[in-house]
Amino acid sequence: MTEHDQEAPGRPDPGPRVPIRIEEALTAAAMAALCLITFGNVVVRYLTNISFAFTEEYSIALMVIVTLLGSAVAFTGDRHIRVTFLLDRLTPGARRWAELLVLAACIVMFALLVRLGGRLAWDEYRFEETSPGLGIPTFLYTMWLPILSAVIVLRLIGRAIRVWRAR
Repeated sequence: MTEHDQEAPGRPDPGPRVPIRIEEALTAAAMAALCLITFGNVVVRYLTNISFAFTEEYSIALMVIVTLLGSAVAFTGDRHIRVTFLLDRLTPGARRWAELLVLAACIVMFALLVRLGGRLAWDEYRFEETSPGLGIPTFLYTMWLPILSAVIVLRLIGRAIRVWRAR
C-alpha cells in the first residue's frame, strides 16, 4: 500500500456501502468462463487439429466484461492507474481537490460510454444485427458496455463522496 492509497490519518476510508464483492464475484465468474472456453479451444485444437473459431465472440465479450468489472473494483478501492509524480508533491488539501477533479473527469467519460454504448446497443437491437460467427444478436454483447459503465459511474460517485467527506 502506498502513501497515496491511505486516507488522512485517524480517519480511515469507510469503504463503499454496497459491497465490492459483487463485482469481484462477477469478475471471477467471467474470468473462469473465459479460461474454460480458451482451454477447451486449445485442447480440441491440439487433439483434433480443428479450431472452435466461433468461441472468439464469447471470449471478446467476456474480456470486455472482465475489464469493466475490474475497473469498477479498481475505482472503488482507489487502485486506478495514475501518474503520481506531481500529485505526491501537493499538499493534502490540494491532493484531495486533484482527486476530486480526476473522479469528475472519469464520471464524465464513463457517462459518455453509458450514453453512446446505449445508443449502439439500441441500434444493434433495432436493426437486428447478428454476429458473423454464430448469428447471435450483437446487442447481447454490446449491452454490457452501457450497463457496466453505469455501475462504474455509480462507484465513482460513491468514491467522490467518500473523498469529499474525508477532511
